[in-house]
Amino acid sequence: MINVEQGKVNLLGMTLPDMESFFASMGQARFRASQVMKWIHQRGVTDFELMTNIAKDLRLQLAEVAEVRPPSVVYEHTAADGTHKWVLELDGGSRIETVLIPDGDRRTLCVSSQVGCSLDCSFCSTGKQGFQRDLTSAEIIGQVFIACRRDQGDAPRAVSNVVMMGMGEPLLNFDAVVPALNIMLDDWGYGLSKRRVTVSTSGLVPMMDRLGEALDVALAVSLHAPNDALRNELVPVNRRYPLRELMAACRRYLQRYQGPDGGRRRITMEYVMLAGVNDQPEHARELLRLLNDVPSKINLIPFNPFPHAPYQRSSREAVLAFQKILQDAGLTCTVRSTRGDDIDAACGQLVGQVQDKTRRSQRWQQRVAVQEISGGSS
Repeated sequence: MINVEQGKVNLLGMTLPDMESFFASMGQARFRASQVMKWIHQRGVTDFELMTNIAKDLRLQLAEVAEVRPPSVVYEHTAADGTHKWVLELDGGSRIETVLIPDGDRRTLCVSSQVGCSLDCSFCSTGKQGFQRDLTSAEIIGQVFIACRRDQGDAPRAVSNVVMMGMGEPLLNFDAVVPALNIMLDDWGYGLSKRRVTVSTSGLVPMMDRLGEALDVALAVSLHAPNDALRNELVPVNRRYPLRELMAACRRYLQRYQGPDGGRRRITMEYVMLAGVNDQPEHARELLRLLNDVPSKINLIPFNPFPHAPYQRSSREAVLAFQKILQDAGLTCTVRSTRGDDIDAACGQLVGQVQDKTRRSQRWQQRVAVQEISGGSS
């Protein structure tokens, strides 16, 4: 949170306890923390001089040692369906994307957690650009700050739901993601319900357990396959944490927060539909067996093609037939609407500006070039 050039602390990513400690270190009362958090997150104020219920001498002191600095907006665009995308520039020049999806009264913000992604799911264009670095807590919560402040002035309810489903694997940036989540939930922050904040993971079992210990939010799992052989191909992290371990982690997560009234929470299972790969009736029946003792709701996601992708989108008939098998067995199963694909803001299409440390993007481009020369695919 330190701005090396100016030597100022960025208050944007501080939780309430962190902010209280910050003010205590300045010899100030701890209640100043909640005052400043309200100015930042609920009123969208970045200039300490405008924080009028704070003494002038303290405002001057804050201006010397601290700042409120979200990422810079370099591009924004609204799709035909109302989906809004921002391209944000970070320190060092890297860029990320965040997307606001309106749906009736619900306004869901899809938030990024890394520059690129260190995982390499075979159906995701974001993963093909490789990985540069984790975002800071300020850069993560800054996406919420920008969406609220720019969309509807100082109204924090401009965003009703947050999903950590943008660029990156959130649980690989645990130490920055958790503070940002706490700010989203804090009444002095954005006051979001814990059921309206969702963390999506590709299945990092130990980190799922850590998340359950740290705070109570909704959980989504990027499943995409009903057996280990296929999931190893689509979601390579499955080789480290196979489905048996993943399902056990899901059960542990649910058991931790079961309410005293016996109400059953569910984990959202995300399942991208790939033609002829994972969309056949036998896959649906296999999925039923896999989720037999894991309270779940399944979200079927139409595949969003990207250049040189090795997959095709499943037909509507195949998707509906798959859905019917699951629904007839009593499971809740929805088909996600494709939103924002005309501005490359749909699921799996977010692409930033990444200085790839993994060289994955270079290898991908070389593979594509070979395919184009040979006129075939590998």
